[in-house]
Amino acid sequence: MSSRTPSSSPSTSPSASPSYAAVLRTRHAPGTFAAALLGRLSYGMVPLSLLLAVKDTTGSYSAAGAVMALFGAASVLLSPVRAALVDRYGPRRSLPLMAGAYAAMLAVLAQATWQPGAPGVRLGALALAAGVCTPPLGPVMRTVWSGLVPDRALLRRAYSLDAVAEELLLVSGPLLVGLLIEYARPAAGLAIGAGLVLAGSLALAHSPAVRDIGGRPHGPASAPGGLAADGSGGRAQLLRRTAGLRHAVLVTGGVGLCLGGLDLLVVAFAEQRHQGSAVAWVLAALSAGSAVGGLVNGAVAWRVPSRVRLGAFAGALGLALFAAGFSPNVPVLMVMIALAGLFVAPVLTTAYLLADECVAPGSRTQAGAWVNTALNAGISAGTAGAGLLAGRLPLAVCFTVAALPALLGAAVAARRAGTGGPAKPRRPKEQA
Repeated sequence: MSSRTPSSSPSTSPSASPSYAAVLRTRHAPGTFAAALLGRLSYGMVPLSLLLAVKDTTGSYSAAGAVMALFGAASVLLSPVRAALVDRYGPRRSLPLMAGAYAAMLAVLAQATWQPGAPGVRLGALALAAGVCTPPLGPVMRTVWSGLVPDRALLRRAYSLDAVAEELLLVSGPLLVGLLIEYARPAAGLAIGAGLVLAGSLALAHSPAVRDIGGRPHGPASAPGGLAADGSGGRAQLLRRTAGLRHAVLVTGGVGLCLGGLDLLVVAFAEQRHQGSAVAWVLAALSAGSAVGGLVNGAVAWRVPSRVRLGAFAGALGLALFAAGFSPNVPVLMVMIALAGLFVAPVLTTAYLLADECVAPGSRTQAGAWVNTALNAGISAGTAGAGLLAGRLPLAVCFTVAALPALLGAAVAARRAGTGGPAKPRRPKEQA
């Protein structure tokens, strides 16, 4: 991916004072970022809308859970494949097709769930098809940032801003669905989500900022970094050959395991104390902490490598979750969860930065998608694991188990640093 930021722009030069305002002053950044956020708001609305719509039409929680499992599995597990298509053909060719197919499946799902009595098998097939087509707007936007902002300090701020905005979207999406179902059927959320993702994806794909991203139309010659340009085996090679990317995926997957189990453990903690209504406030504290931590992380001029920071943030997150298990009451739990939240956005931002540093420009979308996939897969597995443990073990033990993946990731990072492992990831050589 070639650099497209004009050297004459003072907001993006290395000598400029790096700030969030400088990020948003970058040429083409505000419109492109707004388009990506518009489409990504759909990802905050669709899961809850789909769950409620399927429950509404089938009257079965088990059917709703099965449909959501199919949708989530296809969306998460195939994310690197879709990202590879973006790297191969470019966002302008691939995003409109993916978004169009995804929006069409959501619209059909909305129609199918509008009236009661829709067969669960049909809904599962439609949800599976929608998950297969989910456009990778997050990885694409992070690839756009890496081209718009060549200065690494400013890029860290761009990634932090992106992570905080995404966190807020994932919180506000369900709130919008909650307001919507007061006046309409849950299926309306699917229809609105279809419109949001289509509009945002088309606007992003046609932004001037994505003009030179991706697209290798000259056959299966080697791509930058020695990967097959046709994608055959390239996705596996990308993860296998890049130690820094493997490290980012491993730590992010562990953090996903922690976060996946946390929601259920918070519910169990509050219900034990007959304060179920406090669950929303505790989880809101997590999001608030993440937003604050993300903004602070982006504003600090770090001098340690991304790999070291990633392990430190993951370790701090794990320690906070471990301590949260010993909270005597809900207010203390809220404080500890907010403290843990301070490290969520920094972990994700640093993981994306490390992935970006480790690969050639033509594979950046894939690299970001691997990190995103690890996070979401970890969340799914963590939720299932917490469901098995809660009620069988004391909550303090459950919180300790939930904290272990992040602590193990930090321990691996510390061990690599102690044995003289590379402080900085090695960027693959680009071929002429």
